[in-house]
Amino acid sequence: MQIPPASVIHLLHEASHAILSTHSTQLPGYPYGTAVPLVVDEAQRPLLLISALAEHTKNLLADPRASLAVIEAGQANVQDAARATLVGRIEPFQPRPELVQRYLRYQPDAEQFLQLDFQFFRMQVERIRYIGGIGRMGWLDAGSWLTTDVLSEDEETRLLALAPPSVHLLGIDPFGIDYITGGTRQRQRFESALPADEIGKCLQRLLPTQG
Repeated sequence: MQIPPASVIHLLHEASHAILSTHSTQLPGYPYGTAVPLVVDEAQRPLLLISALAEHTKNLLADPRASLAVIEAGQANVQDAARATLVGRIEPFQPRPELVQRYLRYQPDAEQFLQLDFQFFRMQVERIRYIGGIGRMGWLDAGSWLTTDVLSEDEETRLLALAPPSVHLLGIDPFGIDYITGGTRQRQRFESALPADEIGKCLQRLLPTQG
């Protein structure tokens, strides 16, 4: 089954956490799974802010090959939920200030960790297994993922400045808008990918009616 990248992108934006599986250094040959907060960058690459003392950090530094599993929230039966497993390499990197601010908009409690031994890691996705429900599943390769539309950090910053302060925006990307309303994260999905200029022209119409 051909999987549209937008299906995975929406799932990643709507999830606040994922299950990270790394290669255990304590028990060689065994996977080590743990829950981690999830944010993606402008190219839909998962970002992790993790402590140097964490077991999964030590595992990644020894072997960057890992997977992230994400599942749609709000479904009573997990088999009815959309879910994806991203496979790739997760390695440390130094983000630009704009990317740090994006991460903190989605995970504001993480600001305290920036003063500790926490470091940013980013996943370079190689393959994705997506399941949209029973009988709806397929693979996406890196080529399909890397050719998706992108809003640069500077373009997103410019668009965020156009929104009224009454709307609690988290992020804007070519496929949708993430925001907080009633204390809950929501996503306004676009019908198709939009470039920055087009989003700017119709931003007021695309925004939620209340923050």
